Parts: sequence; C-alpha cells; structure tokens
Amino acid sequence: MVTENFWKLYMAIGLQKWLYGPQVDDSILDQRLGVEPNSDLNDEKPNGPDPADPTYISWLEEHPSALTSFVPMMSETKGKQIVVFLDYDGTLSPIVNDPDRAFMSDPMRSAVREVARHFPTAIISGRSRDKVYEFVKLDEVYYAGSHGMDIKGPPLHVKSYDGKYQINTRDGKGNEITIFQPAKEYLPTIKKMLKELTKRTRGIPGAFVEDNRFCISVHYRHVLDQDYGLLEEIIRDVVSDYSNVFHLTRGKKVIEIRPSIKWNKGDALVYLLNTLGFSDSTNVLPFYLGDDKTDEDVFKVLRSRGHGYPIIVSSVARETSASYSLRDPSEVLSFLIRLARWGDGLS
Repeated sequence: MVTENFWKLYMAIGLQKWLYGPQVDDSILDQRLGVEPNSDLNDEKPNGPDPADPTYISWLEEHPSALTSFVPMMSETKGKQIVVFLDYDGTLSPIVNDPDRAFMSDPMRSAVREVARHFPTAIISGRSRDKVYEFVKLDEVYYAGSHGMDIKGPPLHVKSYDGKYQINTRDGKGNEITIFQPAKEYLPTIKKMLKELTKRTRGIPGAFVEDNRFCISVHYRHVLDQDYGLLEEIIRDVVSDYSNVFHLTRGKKVIEIRPSIKWNKGDALVYLLNTLGFSDSTNVLPFYLGDDKTDEDVFKVLRSRGHGYPIIVSSVARETSASYSLRDPSEVLSFLIRLARWGDGLS
C-alpha cells in the first residue's frame, strides 16, 4: 500500500480537485500538504490562456486531457508492462527565469517516487545527466541527459549498439548500471566551444551559457531584444568552424548546440526499452510526458510503434504528434498520483 503521507497528498490534490472542481481553495490544499505560500508548488498552478478559450477547446478534441481520459487509457494496459518516461523542465518543474532554479516540488518528487515503485521510470532531459539528478534526487529512476546522449540505465549491454559507447560500471551505492554515451568523442570540441561561448557572451546582459555536457544551451530569456541579434551571431560564428559535426536547435528561449549524430530523445527511449528487456515487445506500454519541441521526437517514435501514450504538456494549442495532453506541471502531478494509485491497485 502507498504510504499514509502519499495518500493524504492524493486526497488533498487529487480527489478534492476532481470531486469539487476549481472552486476548492488552493490555499487550503497547500495547508494540508504543508506547503508554504508562494512556494515552488504554487508555481505549478495552471497558467496560460483561459481554459475556456475556443481554440484550446477545439485542440483538446484531437489531444484530449490525459486526466479525463485516464480510465479508458488504463483499460488498454491489461496484460502489458507500463514503462514511464518523463521530461524534466516544463513537465516535472515549471519553466522559470533562472535555469539553475528549476526545482521540482516535494509533492512532485513523492509522486515520481511512487510511480517508480510500481513501474520502470526514466527521465529524459536536455540537461546534463548529473544536473537532472541533482534536481530530482531519486535513485529509483533511470536518467538520460543531453537529449539522450548520456544515459544511465539498467546493467545490460545491447548488442545492436556499438559496444565502445557502453560501459558497465557501478554507481555510488554499488548498484550495477550501464552508461551509454554515443557522442563521447565530441567532448573535447564541446569543451572548447563552451569556453569560447562563455567568454564571448559575457558582454551581453542576460545571456547564460549552460554546460549540459554533450550539448551547450545558450539561454536568452533575459536578453534585450536589441542584443539578441548579436548573441545569435556569436553562436553561429562559434559553431561555423564545426558546422559539419554540430548543429543548432531551438527550445523555449534557448538555442542549443548539439553534435550532428543520429540520436535524440526518441532514440534514448528505444535504447532504455531495450536495456529493460522490452526490445520489439508488444507487451510493453510506454508513457511519455514532455512539453518541448525536442519531445516531439519521442512522440513520433511512440506513434510509429503503434502502442504507447505520447502526452504533451501544454496550456496552448500547438502542432504536435502527441495523442493526449496535460496543461502544466500541476496536471502532471495529478496524473502521476493517479498512475501511482493505479499501480498500487495492481500490487
């Protein structure tokens, strides 16, 4: 059975909101959870356009809420192994002005822990693997950083992947793991570009260069409009010397420099499924929750496999390959709580 505290969390956030709707006072829920006013949990409250917006309502007809569709979705899981994959920024934590302060709330951490107690669970992020672990602090889940170019997975070599990129080792607690890094030969060049970018962007107020180990993220959320052109010019100039092996991608107020290898979050999901023993299995049902453009690679993989649940986290109507939707991290939390309760019922 789930712990008493987790059941209280479920009752406070889950059943109260589903039974009584939006008129429930969120401050009362915060008190029951022991959450201080203006804490990071409050940052996960719904935002964006009015939920009654006709464009969004129309979009929901094609990408229905994973909360209201939960029961029919789970009816398809009978006899199948559920595996859960999660993005981090914008999914498990709110999008914040300072990337170094994208903390996940304690209730979200508890929900992920409970889900991982029942189902294999992995977090696939554009952040470095070590940084995501610092935010999440859970040993119960697997981690794939740098858009899947740095994976800490189960201790199983997959022969269909080049052995030189897979290392069997042990983590800090002595557990056997496999580290898979398909872009490790690019590290010296990445470090060189990182140093140059950091130096050349110091004069641009608000620019922030983030070392994500196998990719570099240049955040411009706080960059003035008149300075953005110069920032982009610097980035393109730095990459130009390596344009045959690196390319630029874009996310939410961020430009990323990534090795030009055929590898993305979708490939990371397939790799983790293989190491978990579900290679080409029709008896596995993957869930993936993500909010950004890079998560579309995973949605497309799940679509092509013909089974699984790609769920986009978005409060606005947008083009996507996802089948279902959640508005924001607060709804992700509610969904994970329900999923954990479902797993508890199977125990």
